[in-house]
Amino acid sequence: MTSAYPRTGIIDIGSNSVRLVVYQGHPRVPATLFNEKVMAGLGRSLAATGAIDADSLRLAIGALRRFAAVAREMDARLRTVATAAVRDASNGQRLIEAASDLGLKVELLSGEQEATASGMGVLSAIPDADGIVGDLGGGSLELVRVVAGTVTDRVSFPLGVLRIAGLRQGRGPGFDRHVTRLIQEAGWTGRGRGLPLYMVGGSWRALARLDMSLTHYPLPIIHGYTLAPETVGRLGRSIAHLSKQRLRAVPGMSSVRAGQLGDATALLAVVMRELGSASAIASSSGLREGLLHAALDAPTRALDPLIVATREEGRLLGRFPEHGDLLADWIAPLFADDDPQLVRIRHAACLLADTGWRANPEFRDERGFEIALHGNWVAIDIAERAMLAQALHTSLGGSIVPHPVLTGLANAGQIALAIQWGLAIRLGQRFSGGLAGPLQRATLTLRPGKVALALSDNDCALYAETVERRHAALATALRRKAVVETAG
Repeated sequence: MTSAYPRTGIIDIGSNSVRLVVYQGHPRVPATLFNEKVMAGLGRSLAATGAIDADSLRLAIGALRRFAAVAREMDARLRTVATAAVRDASNGQRLIEAASDLGLKVELLSGEQEATASGMGVLSAIPDADGIVGDLGGGSLELVRVVAGTVTDRVSFPLGVLRIAGLRQGRGPGFDRHVTRLIQEAGWTGRGRGLPLYMVGGSWRALARLDMSLTHYPLPIIHGYTLAPETVGRLGRSIAHLSKQRLRAVPGMSSVRAGQLGDATALLAVVMRELGSASAIASSSGLREGLLHAALDAPTRALDPLIVATREEGRLLGRFPEHGDLLADWIAPLFADDDPQLVRIRHAACLLADTGWRANPEFRDERGFEIALHGNWVAIDIAERAMLAQALHTSLGGSIVPHPVLTGLANAGQIALAIQWGLAIRLGQRFSGGLAGPLQRATLTLRPGKVALALSDNDCALYAETVERRHAALATALRRKAVVETAG
């Protein structure tokens, strides 16, 4: 099934990299069709010369030429933006003119616009974010206060990762004092007291990758990964003793990012200390996603990105597009005590419940499990991913005991609840055959000591041995007995 949505592309001319991302799908949370970057290092020579060096210009123009051609082939509506390096370089206009010759109209974002877009990007993926967004680029660091779904205060500092090495060289503790003074003079000292710092930018995401590798973390998903202040300090001390070979062995770690880790970590430690941040949380969404999010109308922006994304995945991979929402409503009476956050995770599980059916029958449960656990979901934490995966695994015929991969990602109570969700989903799918009519005519309710399925006389034929077994398994998990009630 193809998407009815147009393709949208963003070329982001950053201080460290030039990147093209092409999106398609529901505008609230479009899927990435294409993502390519060139580490042009436009900001590399700014501190020394104030200009972009010739090699970086050549790399960037070559990247723009290719990206413009790719976007044309994809028939993508294209937007091109440039940030700190082009904004600050004495010869930044040369790159803008070269882009113009390729048919690209470059929007030169101010520091405030860059900060706003980064804040909106985090809100697009973490709608209830309450803290400080820190976007570390090659040429600048933006700090943005986000709360109640909005961007409030923002500030930009000339502290990009390509400038930090020069600032740190030979200064010892002088670098800490320099960053501290900048934050104090801007009036941001203590502004994040007790709140998280949402990390945006490849260099800080690389730090999360390193910690995952060093701790053997079982879920290789950056978005939502959390670092405590003491962990940042430990990583800062460890990096100096890790070889280049060890750093480059980290999955997803480029040689450029590996070389910038020490500087990025040193800056993060000072920023967290001065803001008073309680933790640092990695965000996969930043400036580019923020530009898309800011362009949405208010009703679309208010949609839950997890529900939108899982509904779209179910539409593309499932058999019956309307099935997930109906299934969520059908099993809801069994879980009336679930809080609103659990309700949305259960709803997402129902929307994904059909996605494993196109797999080999022997691997449907693992296919559903993989989609749920590793999907490109946002507005969901690690434990909730684990619950989603367990529910899909159970619903598609997997074990009714906790999946071993999920050990340590969610607690026993959360996994037990997800197994109950999975058994309820499995009953609904088996009873209805995945169709709407049976779910609309039958009701499932929780009674004292009973899980009651009420059927019309015309639907009694659907309650055969396979459905009876699914009903009994669900009732056992809920510590009740399965009963069937009929009415004419």
